[in-house]
Amino acid sequence: MSSSTSAHTNGNGHADHDYILRPRAIKPSNPDVLRAMNENGYLSANTIKELAENGGGTGQTSGRSTPVPADAPPSVHSISSARKQKKAEQRRRLFPTIEYASRVSHFDPNSDYRDFQGFYVLFWIALTIMVVTTMLRNVKDTGYPMRMQIWALFTVKVWELALADFLMVASTAVSLPLHRLFRSKTAGWRWFGPGVVIQSLYQAIWFSIWVAIPFLRQWTWTAQVFLVLHTLVLLMKMHSYAFYNGHLSETERRLQALDEPSTASKAPAYQYPSAGHTFSSTEREQEDDEKSQLARLREDLANELTSPMGSVHYPRNLTWSNYADFLCCPTLCYELEYPRTAGIDWYQLIVRTLAVFGCIFLLTITSEEFILPVLQEATVTLQTLTSWSDKGLVLAESISMLLFPFMVTFLLVFLVIFEYVLGAFAEMTCFADRHFYSDWWNSTDWLEFSREWNIPVHHFFRRHVYSASRPHIGRPMATLITFLISAIGHEIVMACITKKIRGYGFFAQMSQLPLVMIQQTKWVKGRRLLNNICFWCSMILGLSMICSLYVLL
Repeated sequence: MSSSTSAHTNGNGHADHDYILRPRAIKPSNPDVLRAMNENGYLSANTIKELAENGGGTGQTSGRSTPVPADAPPSVHSISSARKQKKAEQRRRLFPTIEYASRVSHFDPNSDYRDFQGFYVLFWIALTIMVVTTMLRNVKDTGYPMRMQIWALFTVKVWELALADFLMVASTAVSLPLHRLFRSKTAGWRWFGPGVVIQSLYQAIWFSIWVAIPFLRQWTWTAQVFLVLHTLVLLMKMHSYAFYNGHLSETERRLQALDEPSTASKAPAYQYPSAGHTFSSTEREQEDDEKSQLARLREDLANELTSPMGSVHYPRNLTWSNYADFLCCPTLCYELEYPRTAGIDWYQLIVRTLAVFGCIFLLTITSEEFILPVLQEATVTLQTLTSWSDKGLVLAESISMLLFPFMVTFLLVFLVIFEYVLGAFAEMTCFADRHFYSDWWNSTDWLEFSREWNIPVHHFFRRHVYSASRPHIGRPMATLITFLISAIGHEIVMACITKKIRGYGFFAQMSQLPLVMIQQTKWVKGRRLLNNICFWCSMILGLSMICSLYVLL
């Protein structure tokens, strides 16, 4: 073991950890990684010699303190090889890594869920019937097929919105020169310490400015919601880019410091906790018996600086084209490399683009015909009432009348964002992993729903909030902090829509935690049908009730 007793921070400020885990090893026959490290100056002559003496530095261990003899029977070698392969599959990287793969969405024609397509078609036929019926009624009553109250909001200060959105996107690019400054040894600053503080302050000021601008410019609620949602997306992207590359810059510093082993810290590389496999102390000691600790540490750090697919390594990713590509990719978690498709499917891109505008049209029709009139009538009625019982009846009636419209709105918002907008950006960037959601409609509790309804945001919170805070405050408090930040984000969106701060959304979001605790009890857990019914009832009722409370009270 190392002569150093203090755990090195590895760029994340974590020290004195009780658990030091190992990352996934690089495959033995991967000379590209070593060649890339050597070309970039990460491997000195002594390092290459030491790796060669230890089987290339990327060999997989058998998990045994005694190696298999060369003259052992073939069956023994086969078992040993299988054990090495299993252990290699269980290892993971130091920083929480999202496992991207080439996957299609549930509603894609090539999906394994194509048996579900019949209900998907039925949903669109039902909406078509709703639109046709609504238009015929409007023609009969007013002589026009549609009302124009919400449609007119889309054109108010639209060029001002476009300019502000462009400037907001461009201002996120400050993260790249800032990171180059923190990586530079001549500047005297580094990521751990000044870098984290400066980046965090910039993000806080940046977010405050762009949330306040719509209020100061008195934009319509439609423009304000668009900008605030885009602001939240860019904030998460900017944070992931800066903090992951900051981690890599500190990893690079430590790898280069190992060129002088006598003065460098040899404490094992810190690895964030995750729900995956963790090595016991016995397993780690058995591995260290087969490979020197210094070679293992170099391998861990070099592996961290290389993408899982082995084609990109830090710092060659620090380019403007790479940053622009990340902004366009439909993901919130930065990685050195993503799986890509062979090319753009122009037919799918056109279909998804048209579907975006189709969903916006349907959302506007639903709001114009079935939501806005109910809220306007209830607002006028409440102003004339003095009795709390009468006001309660009006509120209850409004909530009941909005149940179906808000359920349709919820489904359309889900489709336009996760199936069509993200799908279109995935097609434009050849992003192969289209798994933006899972079968959230089968959820039996709110934790399951939060994992499967919005997978990009779930990945971000799990990687940058939960995994980052869990080593310091434990699993329960990390879960609480994750829900707290999510609830604040939802409250900000509702405040921008209604221009009111009431806390109804925040309370509803935080109340999911005690509900989950109840659903995990032995009397409720396992009753999937009952829990799914409760989930849908609370979802449908909650959407209508939250909106009515914000608008009417």
